[in-house]
Amino acid sequence: MNETDDRADHAGDGGEQRTDEQLMAAFQRGSADALQALFGRYGQAVFGFFRRRVADAALAEELAQETFLAIVKARGRYEATALFRSYLYGIAFRVLKAHRRKALMRAMFTGKMPERAEPAAETSLEAGLLAGLALRDAVGRLERIDREMVLLREFEELSYAEIAEVLGIPVNTVRSRLFRARMALRELLTAPAADVKEMRSAEGEA
Repeated sequence: MNETDDRADHAGDGGEQRTDEQLMAAFQRGSADALQALFGRYGQAVFGFFRRRVADAALAEELAQETFLAIVKARGRYEATALFRSYLYGIAFRVLKAHRRKALMRAMFTGKMPERAEPAAETSLEAGLLAGLALRDAVGRLERIDREMVLLREFEELSYAEIAEVLGIPVNTVRSRLFRARMALRELLTAPAADVKEMRSAEGEA
């Protein structure tokens, strides 16, 4: 490591002044502090990613740790061709898929299907989405790929381009499917109220 790289690796207090990509480059050069700074930025977010997709908090923590371990193991192959955040959630998504495959294999041997994980409760959501049980149920009714898009967009706050990279699909597909998913959510969330209104109307006519 030359003197310039050494100064870059130690610039800032805990890495706050460096970009994610600069921190990852510093970690590739052997800076443990850079990895710690990345974990500080994204540790809770990655835990939240899994917590919204699996029913057990301890399992979510385990999968989050597995994601960062995968980053450590693959640090030699990392190239800053895209945002580190896209790279991170891409690994998290692969860890999630591997977990689901293992759970399905265990279910095949035991004869007991794994529980259908619903997104965990949140105290608040982005504008246009409702909090609570109705929302969790509605999101859970979407096709898996659409559910992942909604969660990546509304909770992880990824851009359309980042979602496309994480899921390995075209950006236009993300745009069109997210639009349809949001329309489906709106229908699912307003259906109960419509049903009640229709029922009251029928009662009034009786």
